[in-house]
Amino acid sequence: MDEQWRLARKSEALRIRSAVIQAVRLFFIDRDFLEVETPLRIPEIAPEAHIEAPASENWYLQTSPELCMKRLLAAGYPRLFQVARCFRKNERGQLHLPEFTMLEWYEKGACYLDLMERCEDLIGFIAEKLDRGDVLVTAEGRRISLEKPWERLSVTEAFRRYTSLTPEEAVARDRFDEVIGFEIEPNLGRGRPTFLYDYPVSLGSLARLKRDDLSVAERFELYLDGIELANAFSELNDEVEQGRRFEKEQQRRSTAGVTVYREPERFLAALPLLPDSAGIALGLDRLVMLFAGSSRIDDVVAFTPEML
Repeated sequence: MDEQWRLARKSEALRIRSAVIQAVRLFFIDRDFLEVETPLRIPEIAPEAHIEAPASENWYLQTSPELCMKRLLAAGYPRLFQVARCFRKNERGQLHLPEFTMLEWYEKGACYLDLMERCEDLIGFIAEKLDRGDVLVTAEGRRISLEKPWERLSVTEAFRRYTSLTPEEAVARDRFDEVIGFEIEPNLGRGRPTFLYDYPVSLGSLARLKRDDLSVAERFELYLDGIELANAFSELNDEVEQGRRFEKEQQRRSTAGVTVYREPERFLAALPLLPDSAGIALGLDRLVMLFAGSSRIDDVVAFTPEML
């Protein structure tokens, strides 16, 4: 009976979740985006040093639908979105689940600056559909104004403002993620959302370099009330450079003693056809948390792993 009571008490959060997902679909369909579905089980993963994909026989459960969606973009589909189930090993906490829901979208002809505006419009649209006005109230009672424009803060300025290091020093000491997580993130998105943008090249992943400053990549992360909500790029479409970056990540994974994935050859082969574009991954569970006034991801999903 205790399990049934736990399910029953989530009813309001699950209604909010449903309303958020419906609003997301309406937002993108109204703007001529095509909703797509790509396989959950795939043979290759884009290698990232700190993300582990669960094995499924000799394939993997996706950590993101990114590779397949970019192949569709390269095949001529100009605007795509997907509400996708994603999987990551060893991720469990107040904001993490090993199986979670991701919203991803890609736009031909856009850059990361355009996606900042799209995020403002999307979350404002959801707030309107849920009759929330332009203010979200957190579980702790803090108010976040959604009035545009939201804060734009460069990584360099964030390090200057909140730490005693430069981004380059943090990277050289292998402390970048630690400094971001413990010293910078808690200050972001307080009062209004924050776009943290222009990451060091070595942390650009699948992002292109900034054309007027080759020391940084066109990447941003979106924060609301100290919570990382989204990760976005102006997409890299140079297969040689992307191959080099994958190789470096594979070397890091090998050094760390974790799985070295097969090279995503079909994805790399499609990159020369990828138009100038931008893409973003947004954690839908965390977005629902914000609209539900919840502090734990457990509260906004029907079943956690421990309930199965």
